[in-house]
Amino acid sequence: MLTLRPMRPDDFERFWPIFHSVASARETYALDPDTTPEQARHYWLRLPLATQVAEVDGHLVGSYFLKPNGAGPGDHVCNCGYMVAESARGRGVARAMCEHSQSLARDYGFLAMQFNSVVACNDVAVALWQKLGFDIVGRVPRAFRHGRAGLVDCLVMYKWLGQGDVPLVP
Repeated sequence: MLTLRPMRPDDFERFWPIFHSVASARETYALDPDTTPEQARHYWLRLPLATQVAEVDGHLVGSYFLKPNGAGPGDHVCNCGYMVAESARGRGVARAMCEHSQSLARDYGFLAMQFNSVVACNDVAVALWQKLGFDIVGRVPRAFRHGRAGLVDCLVMYKWLGQGDVPLVP
């Protein structure tokens, strides 16, 4: 059974192999493949507003973070990042984390969620985010140096989480 809970500092050592594998692959995240464990801990656990882990029978199989996407007049929009262990992919972990993150975002008062850089050739992620209600609102040509495919586009994806429309203030 999949459970989601806040990441504790001592969980990071179990998460590090997932982080390192994803960063090293250079297929989904614009992270330095030589990121150190301490740099990764800062990025994934200390900078975000919240970080959650996904576990199956006590085994850590993924994690996500939630943070504001901007400040001031843009602080109602959040951003999330998700990583799933290779051995757990295709088993609903990313879907569960994304659904959970949307609920958590609403609890924090966010009105929208934006993914700033979804690698366009990551067909599985793009299709999942669209199934979960995210729209592609932009495309950045050749914005990512993919580990196998070379220069590829990135997508900006967005989902309104609030109730109804918010009036625009001039």
